[in-house]
Amino acid sequence: MDAAEELRWRFSDGNLTNLLDARSLHGSPEIKKKAQFHSSLVQKLALEKEMEGHVGCVNAIAWNSNGSLLISGSDDTRINIWSYNNRELLHDIDTGHSANIFCTKFVPETCDEVVASGAGDAEVRVFNMSRLSGRRPREISMEPAAVYQCHSRRVKKLAVEVGNPNVVWSASEDGTLRQHDFRECNSCPRAGSTNQECRNVLLDLRCGAKKSLADIPKQPLALKSCDISSVRPHQILVGGSDAFARLYDRRMLPPLSSCQIKRKPPPCVKMFCPMHLADNKKTYLHLTHVGFSPNGKEVLLSYSGEHVYLFDVDPDNISPVRYTADGVRGRLFAPPFHKELAKQHAEQKRLSVNATSRNSFRVDMCKKLMQVATKYLETGTNLMHGIEACTEVLESVGLDIDDNMRHNCLCTRAGLYLQRKWKNDVYMAIRDCNRARNIDPTSFQAHLYMAEALLQLGRLKEASDYAEAANSVLAPNSQLKKQVEDTMQRITSAGTQKNKTGQDGNAKADTRHGKLRSLSDILFRADVSGSSSQEGREDSDYDDEMELDYETSSEVAIDMKQRYVAHCNVGTDIKQASFLGEQGEFIASGSDDGRWFIWEKRTGRLIKMLAGDGAVVNCIQSHPFDCAVATSGIDNTIKLWTPDANATTMVAGPELDVLSAIENNQRKLTRNRQILL
Repeated sequence: MDAAEELRWRFSDGNLTNLLDARSLHGSPEIKKKAQFHSSLVQKLALEKEMEGHVGCVNAIAWNSNGSLLISGSDDTRINIWSYNNRELLHDIDTGHSANIFCTKFVPETCDEVVASGAGDAEVRVFNMSRLSGRRPREISMEPAAVYQCHSRRVKKLAVEVGNPNVVWSASEDGTLRQHDFRECNSCPRAGSTNQECRNVLLDLRCGAKKSLADIPKQPLALKSCDISSVRPHQILVGGSDAFARLYDRRMLPPLSSCQIKRKPPPCVKMFCPMHLADNKKTYLHLTHVGFSPNGKEVLLSYSGEHVYLFDVDPDNISPVRYTADGVRGRLFAPPFHKELAKQHAEQKRLSVNATSRNSFRVDMCKKLMQVATKYLETGTNLMHGIEACTEVLESVGLDIDDNMRHNCLCTRAGLYLQRKWKNDVYMAIRDCNRARNIDPTSFQAHLYMAEALLQLGRLKEASDYAEAANSVLAPNSQLKKQVEDTMQRITSAGTQKNKTGQDGNAKADTRHGKLRSLSDILFRADVSGSSSQEGREDSDYDDEMELDYETSSEVAIDMKQRYVAHCNVGTDIKQASFLGEQGEFIASGSDDGRWFIWEKRTGRLIKMLAGDGAVVNCIQSHPFDCAVATSGIDNTIKLWTPDANATTMVAGPELDVLSAIENNQRKLTRNRQILL
């Protein structure tokens, strides 16, 4: 990587030795949090222990509050409890579930005596370890303290509230989030029973899914994940079989109800979705995991067939990240400048004076990073590192650069995205071009790259408009005219090819409802809710009986602020993305290639790739206080990762080319479900 390696920029968390010295002198808890997952420790993570005990895929892992115990649930329908101190199996509990366990938790404030599990048999079971008398055997077959059978589909996630020993919440693919209070009852009849009257439905989303932000929700929202904020426990986040994560305030929800009562989905407080996914009506993507950051100020979403995205829970009022359905296309594809605007901008630029004081060292570093990124753009090599260099300039040292450098950096990154062409890179390029145009509405480079991006999306009319706008700002004899001419020629060729294809009538697809349907539409028309191929066809139980009358959909969504790219999430619908440590300054996710990946949260820079499973890594849980991470997946084992002084910086596991592994994952994401079917 020549220049990139020589210019490997530093992380923002400083020197670990200085932090440890400050902790010994001052004992600040904030210093302890910063030291827990310091970048130097994260880069040295390596496999310490492979813990054996299950005889099936391990689908769920969770720490207790003080990190002394780890609980796991598996396809073998057993719950295992492990000691963190000696990394040994303490208890192996036969739960009595008749299908795969997908989620399990320690119930807070119970001295870790009460645990709960949810499974594919649609049941939630609660076990009270204190009922065991005398010395506890390692293998335990015990009666559950409570069995809740009111869900009609698989239970995919459990949530607990810090400080609350009496309640557990369960999210199910039946479209309901239920609240189970141990003080009220310890059992309920199976769903569909004549005497099934339990009133524990907190959220009824059986008619809550939508294909786009503008759509009226009519489809069942098969819930895949939920989380309760540890800082503001009245906030609960859910995600499932569409592209939108929904945040609810429990204090504003109607009273608990029975599933026998048909109810409209309650209004959510906030909705999160990357803008470029909010209007994707033909997509099959869905959420596999949602979670709050440790401080409750951010949420992390992981998509099947997509990437991992970070959002602010409370964006500033001046932030442009809020959008409505009507504004999606306008925000993504705003028209090019007009001449009057160009004159106004030229006048403002002439009069403006940038008097901000700047750190000369950091400005010099930015210039060097930009030189590297520009070189990679010109040569078409090391595109990922060029993008990371631009991101470092924009995200980490943004206050030390002026508008001119910011504009150039945005345009350079847009060009790199358009050359790399990983999934949705074209939309990231459009975002950068729009930001660059906000700085300079008459930017030649921003308009030319917008033309290229729109050409890649097949929006030929808009691409032509942008190419003409780029041409209009050039002098008649400019050498850049050749770039515009090349772009216009490719737009014309694409239009000719498109017309030829239409005249030949090659697409003899399903044309119901007067619209030409693609192969993807035909394959997934029975799977509109976005769940995986094995479960999508189950999600239509309520289609006929839950047609409710809505007026209009005028919801507001929050756009993402960072994207994390490297992994592949297609094969399973329980794949997690997690914040690492009490500070949550690093993001981790499992992958379908048996690896798991770690990124710097602020910049999205990939800093570590680890071989964690023979097939797929699904679960990642960092220790509450130590620099340790537990992972699990298709293998029968749980793997514990801790820093090792002898570990390599970037790769943990068999040596391989990092870029090749990532590119292979991106190809899988692009082909995704069609290849699987």
